[in-house]
Amino acid sequence: MDAEVVTDPLPATPQDTGYTAEGVPTFEAVREKIETRYGTAIGSSELASETAEGRDVEERYEARQRAAHDRLEQIRASMRDESDQV
Repeated sequence: MDAEVVTDPLPATPQDTGYTAEGVPTFEAVREKIETRYGTAIGSSELASETAEGRDVEERYEARQRAAHDRLEQIRASMRDESDQV
């Protein structure tokens, strides 16, 4: 019988789990997690702004911001008027 010679496979390199042996996350793992979350957040906001509801929310927000700005200007103007009279 002919026997096949089997060589031992090379030892597997340890997989990068993103943690040190002490259980501390590596810089690369933390950076990747942050980048992934940032990309997801940007993508979600882009998708939300493409829908009718998303555009409506943006328009209402902008209208509230304009109203708040106008009201603040009214308050400032009234305070100027009061200080001129004193």
